[in-house]
Amino acid sequence: MIQKHSRVEPLQRELTKRILILDGAMGTMIQQFDLSEDDFRGTRFKDLDKEGLIRGNNEILNLSKPEVVREIHTGFLKSGADIIETNTFNATSLSQKDYGFQDLSYELSFAGAQIAREAADDFSRKTPQKPRYVAGVLGPLSKTLSISPDVSDPGYRDVTFDEVVTAYSVSLSGLIDGGADLLLIETIFDTLNAKAAVYAIKQYQKKHGVSIPVMISGTIADMAGRTLSGQTVEAFWYSLAHAKPFSVGMNCAFGADLMRQYIEVLANIAPDYPVSVHPNAGLPNELGEYDDSPSHMAGILGSFAKDGLINIVGGCCGTTPEHLEAIVDAVAPFKPRRLKERKRYTCLSGLQPLIIRPDSLFVNVGERTNVTGSAKFKRLITGGEYEKALEVALHQVENGAQIIDVNVDEAMLDSEKEMHTFLNLTASEPDIARVPVMIDSSKWDVLEAGLKCLQGKGIVNSINLKEGEELFKMCAESILSYGAAVIVMAADEEGQADTFERKIEVCSRAYRILVDELRFPPEDIIFDPAIFAIGTGIEEHRNYAVDFIRTVRWIKENLPHALVSGGVSNVSFSFRGNNRIREAIHSVFLYHAIEAGMDM
Repeated sequence: MIQKHSRVEPLQRELTKRILILDGAMGTMIQQFDLSEDDFRGTRFKDLDKEGLIRGNNEILNLSKPEVVREIHTGFLKSGADIIETNTFNATSLSQKDYGFQDLSYELSFAGAQIAREAADDFSRKTPQKPRYVAGVLGPLSKTLSISPDVSDPGYRDVTFDEVVTAYSVSLSGLIDGGADLLLIETIFDTLNAKAAVYAIKQYQKKHGVSIPVMISGTIADMAGRTLSGQTVEAFWYSLAHAKPFSVGMNCAFGADLMRQYIEVLANIAPDYPVSVHPNAGLPNELGEYDDSPSHMAGILGSFAKDGLINIVGGCCGTTPEHLEAIVDAVAPFKPRRLKERKRYTCLSGLQPLIIRPDSLFVNVGERTNVTGSAKFKRLITGGEYEKALEVALHQVENGAQIIDVNVDEAMLDSEKEMHTFLNLTASEPDIARVPVMIDSSKWDVLEAGLKCLQGKGIVNSINLKEGEELFKMCAESILSYGAAVIVMAADEEGQADTFERKIEVCSRAYRILVDELRFPPEDIIFDPAIFAIGTGIEEHRNYAVDFIRTVRWIKENLPHALVSGGVSNVSFSFRGNNRIREAIHSVFLYHAIEAGMDM
């Protein structure tokens, strides 16, 4: 049973009363101390033989100069911070590897949380009516899962999803053991890195039976309003909404004045979650310094508060205790943004969002990137002709596919490797990557390999009850941890559901398991009740098309928010070779199926 993190319950109550204050910049504050190499080394690392300098590795100060870190925390607490961030932005093993301290990740994280905990507790004792909290920082890493470091090899990654999960797992364990109240995944420039952090947190929660609140904060890389890995703000949120975070927001990148439009987007698309913002003190000048004064920055953020856009506010690069004090005064007169219930729509994403509403037009899934459905694609993949295989995907999108279905199940292929390779390559092509991906396989290992490549919110095709409830639940829970929607086939231990009665029995059972037991979002469930061929000459088959359409209508009336999909070409399979008849059958079938509620 998952237990709530009790120390944060008062913080959640405070969120309903006032705008909470996050602290300011750690890195630029450390720079103001003008520390030497000897300061960074301290006593512990004084005689350590290192080829490179330790100076600049801010996290090592948690061990070598903790009094400096403590002083920075104290300054922000005096200025009114409710939540202080640990000095662990680069404490993960992957980031510390640049300095050769990868083996100290847990210790750096633990010490960073412990220093912040002691500072927060000191102030909580002085003002018990205003307790202070510690956010354990999980930074964005020095490596990326969505972008190749080698321009000549766009499919290459120098780190795997599993390695990123492991790195975050070690760091978050240290943060929690050191006393962090909540975790902050911040300055997210690659959403897939952040999804790995969320996955690591979910695994920790499951193992230890505790719920850890998570703050999520992305960063915009350019004036077009996209992350470095290419996502819009809306696509970024839909990719990470499965984290069910304590808050979602934006930080770093720009000054407060340029951050407003992105905060407005988040406030609109995440109405049921608190929104945070902690921007830089302007853009860095030619000397790398930040010029926005405390009064200027506070005035802008005060307007955010006045207009009901935010629940949590603080500062990033260049912000000092003076900045924070001015921000506290500017937002104090205003109430926090009021949360409200969101409408349950299916929200998917590639680099761009795809929202499926009840009034949306029919959603087209491109199935040419499927070795079982396209002889051309199969030939290209088996021959290793990836550039031409990418052209197939591009043509699908250009011709109107809103989702691409990728299937590489072929006896002569290493399907896991091919799924990983092809999806990494599609991520490097913005015109393809802008749409969500449907990962299609009959093998769980292949499906999971695909999930580890998607920074967007995709769809798993598919799972079913053929091998019983336990395996079904295991797969569904894993899909939920990766943040994907799922297609559920109407099949159980007795086989494929063929009649109307069997279809609704199996779909209803699967829905209850997913929604009632696993808390799977119902809008992320897509049923495929299976379209069977008509015109076979077999008496039992003559009602197949009608049974499917009846099932669609029943699902829409009885299984709230679930979608329905179907492979339409199956219905005319008995007439293969006569495209005119097949097209006529498809037209009539689609007319009735869409009218009944078929979505895609």
